[in-house]
Amino acid sequence: MNHLSDQADRPSSTAGSPRAASRYSDAALMPPVDVVEDVDGITLYADLPGVSRENLHLQVEAATLTIDAEMDLGLPEGLQSSHAEVGLGRFHRTFTLSQELDPERIAADLSNGVLRLSIPKAEHAKPRRIAVTAV
Repeated sequence: MNHLSDQADRPSSTAGSPRAASRYSDAALMPPVDVVEDVDGITLYADLPGVSRENLHLQVEAATLTIDAEMDLGLPEGLQSSHAEVGLGRFHRTFTLSQELDPERIAADLSNGVLRLSIPKAEHAKPRRIAVTAV
């Protein structure tokens, strides 16, 4: 069952244009995400290396789940970078939650750069046993 759909809103690359610098400041990396479904709901794992809990912002509005995060790219005092391969320090991803999920009961934890979101199924979407009576 597909209970979650990804809304990939990737910024377009406009290197060389006069507006490239302003668009770059709005650009964000899309963190890789794994989604695991079981009978109770789904668990979403997002890789957010270098992100602290204070720089992680999760929001659910209507049926849209938004992940916004910033990693700390700062260098220790007195050091200077001679080469950097990661230029963007921001992650952004949005998902549409199905009616079968309960956004009111989402639980989140961040450990070692991995965000784990547990999104339980709504009560009406859970399988239930039907009792059969003899007549």
